[in-house]
Amino acid sequence: MSAARPPEGARAAADQGDGRPAGAFLLQCLSHTPLKGYVDPLPAVVEEVGRMVATLRAEVEAFDPELVVLFAPDHYNGFFLDTMPQFCIGTAATSVGDYTTSAGPLPVPREIAEACAEHVVAADIDLAISYRMLVDHGFAQPIEELTGRLDRYPVIPIFINSVAPPLVSFRRARQLGEAVGGFIRGLGKRTLILGSGGLSHNPPVPQMATATAEVAERLIAGRNPSPEARDARQQRTIAAATSFAAGTSPLHPLNPGWDEAFMADLVRQDWAALDAYGNAAITEAAGASAHEVKTWVAANAALNAATGGRYRAEARYYKAIPEWIAGFAALTGVAA
Repeated sequence: MSAARPPEGARAAADQGDGRPAGAFLLQCLSHTPLKGYVDPLPAVVEEVGRMVATLRAEVEAFDPELVVLFAPDHYNGFFLDTMPQFCIGTAATSVGDYTTSAGPLPVPREIAEACAEHVVAADIDLAISYRMLVDHGFAQPIEELTGRLDRYPVIPIFINSVAPPLVSFRRARQLGEAVGGFIRGLGKRTLILGSGGLSHNPPVPQMATATAEVAERLIAGRNPSPEARDARQQRTIAAATSFAAGTSPLHPLNPGWDEAFMADLVRQDWAALDAYGNAAITEAAGASAHEVKTWVAANAALNAATGGRYRAEARYYKAIPEWIAGFAALTGVAA
């Protein structure tokens, strides 16, 4: 799949009236990777991805959102196994600043986030709420890349557990998205919906079932590590990416066929097919961290609910990039 091109729907939305229509919706789903700048592919690929991200960012700037709703995972930087929720809405959030992302607070509109949480729970979705959410590059990177900085637009951060079994189903992720979409539909705000993560990948994230006692304690209670501990962790990931790119790693290979089939299901709005994705089959086909694509399912479902099903999705970019241990992709959705 080639580099991104602006979708007609995004441009049309930006051209209505004064260019900033009230109650409009724009969806951007984008892979994230902490390895940018550490283990990079050929310069031509880096430039291609950079052009694609710049195109998406220009669309966001033209849309000029009044609110951002961000579905994203965590990588044992903010959520741990002392208590691991499947879903959590932050009414206040701070980026830990891992890898190249910025540290600092996100501008979360507390009252709107609280109202969103109440609406989602009223829709029979079991949900945690955090007044002191910590988020990592899974949240911070798409915000910074698509808006320029962490604090440019008000944002409601919504966490989906994607690494710690037991994991929710794709059906439940869809239902979460639908509940959030129903809420933002009633706000009357220009809302940017973001999905962050995936696609196929299997970075060296430890699992409780096979962890040593030391690693298990870090998975349970690893908040606020020392700078030395964070750097050591990041260096392990960089070393794993270097080995993976060289073809000498035991990590699960990328699966472009699975990635593109998944995006095709989103573009077709084939909710029955997406609901049928099984967790064990996903891990086997696309890697343990491919469960991050549930953020894309939730984001697309939110747009579906917000627009009453009247929207169009388009796959904008795809490339398997071993250096970033990721099937790297982008997808846009606009009201039809």
